[in-house]
Amino acid sequence: MNSTTKPRVIPIAAEAPAAAAADDSAQVVSLYQKHETLYPRSVDGWFARWRWALVWFTQIIFYGLPWLQWNDRQAVLFDLGARRFFIFDLVLYPQDFIYLTGLLVLSAYGLFFFTAIGGRLWCGYACPQTVYTEIYMWVERKIEGDRIARMRLDQGSWNFNKLWRKSAKQAVWIAIGLWTGFTFVGYFSPIRTLGAEVLSFGLGPWEAFWVLFYGFATYGNAGFMREQVCKYMCPYARFQSAMFDKDTLIVSYDAARGEPRGSRSRKVDPKAQGLGSCVDCGLCVQVCPTGIDIRKGLQYECIGCAACIDVCDTVMDKMNYPRGLIRYATENGMANQWGAAQMWRRVLRPRVLVLAAILLAISAAFITSLTLRAPFRVDVVRDRNALARMVDDGRIENVYRLQVMNATELPQRYRVRVAGLEGAVVASASEFDLGPADSRWWPVSVQMPPQAVAQLEPGAHKIEFVIERLPDPSEPQAAPAKVDEHSTFVIPR
Repeated sequence: MNSTTKPRVIPIAAEAPAAAAADDSAQVVSLYQKHETLYPRSVDGWFARWRWALVWFTQIIFYGLPWLQWNDRQAVLFDLGARRFFIFDLVLYPQDFIYLTGLLVLSAYGLFFFTAIGGRLWCGYACPQTVYTEIYMWVERKIEGDRIARMRLDQGSWNFNKLWRKSAKQAVWIAIGLWTGFTFVGYFSPIRTLGAEVLSFGLGPWEAFWVLFYGFATYGNAGFMREQVCKYMCPYARFQSAMFDKDTLIVSYDAARGEPRGSRSRKVDPKAQGLGSCVDCGLCVQVCPTGIDIRKGLQYECIGCAACIDVCDTVMDKMNYPRGLIRYATENGMANQWGAAQMWRRVLRPRVLVLAAILLAISAAFITSLTLRAPFRVDVVRDRNALARMVDDGRIENVYRLQVMNATELPQRYRVRVAGLEGAVVASASEFDLGPADSRWWPVSVQMPPQAVAQLEPGAHKIEFVIERLPDPSEPQAAPAKVDEHSTFVIPR
């Protein structure tokens, strides 16, 4: 073949055609890369301990909160059937959806704020994928051993030792997944009742489905997919660069200090050998849960868990070198060899301060709104069967339905009156009772006398319903409350 002739490139998915394999001028390029199983090495250090502290903190809250009792009920319960959501003393209804919106906005700005400061802190320490992967890998290490032992076990032939270890690991993984699914459903269905139904094999179809669904999702994501979720499925890895800049603290390798890398004895002076501080041990790659080499610079697969920092500091201690070859630093700080104080001064830059101000303002508005919210809610719906009708003595009557929702856990009594339209009065019962955290549709008829109707044009006129909470003698400290809702009063032609 002529030296100037380029070989033909044949992209294939699995196997090349026989003719192409026989042609010496054909170059086979696979379009798919085979997934290689990662065997992350266990690591101990300051950041690893922080990560495990957050694992314990988040899981104690998640698994324990549904079992906590509050006012003779579950402390946190999103009762979809009754359309009531209990969060300690708060009783929320679907009409309080604005608070969920506010919570999501707070979460988004919080994510932007912390990402602008320290990169993927959420991913490295508190993301459920990271937390459950850490738990599942801990189980794997306890049953199968650390990195080398797991590699040998997978490469070895099937025998009794391999069978029982693999079976025990899968059994524990499945148990954790099912308990996680059971706990998750326990936030939407009273968990004590749910537990009794499980023990008596009386679990409902939808509850059984969601327990199995979330159990399988936990088992699959944390046990098998692991880093693939972070690398290929999580959208945050793709748009994180929009929140980074050169003054964001990220896990960084100090190439100026570490290069050229190479192995050496502890007694050897690296400068005399023309070497940097990196001994090229490869431990930073072995402990990485996504399998990247941090020495190649910032990569979107890095979740910021800082496992490479912990293991590198351990190696530096053994070699009697200063710590910090891999550390949290900014791109500007690494390029200019700044100290920690200089980098932190640049971390608190205008972008971060603006995000902090917005976050504080939204938090203050959210808390104030929750604090000042009325202890009940009202919706007014006109009776569509009879928009307006004439009754005795020539009075015009409109009929409405008021949905009153008691947002407290005490029985309440309410009074309804109308305003905004001279002569309009409530002709039906104007007072009614509601039980704790109860809601009720109350029919209300509003009438106007002929002399008042004569002064108005036919058509729709604005009217205001005023619903007042009456004081309870057993609760003298309760502040009076009222809710105003607008509607229309129709006068026929």
